[in-house]
Amino acid sequence: MANTKSAIKRIRRISKQTAVNKARRSRYKNALKRMNSLIESKKKTEALKFLPKLNSELMKIAKTRVVKKENASRNVSRITKRISLI
Repeated sequence: MANTKSAIKRIRRISKQTAVNKARRSRYKNALKRMNSLIESKKKTEALKFLPKLNSELMKIAKTRVVKKENASRNVSRITKRISLI
């Protein structure tokens, strides 16, 4: 266990940041799940309307480095490709 004042403060800060990151990761996963359900149910117009929101959400998550930028870009690319195939 931490025994210096600064280490105790860092533990507090890390636990708060972990909670924030979990919330962000949850938003990321929920957005992907929603888009995947739209694609699976073949709702192309709704998927196209949701695509800019999804892109925005993924890039916000990537900006805060919860996931890597390449990961978010890859997801957007694959989803766009899947939408075009509907």
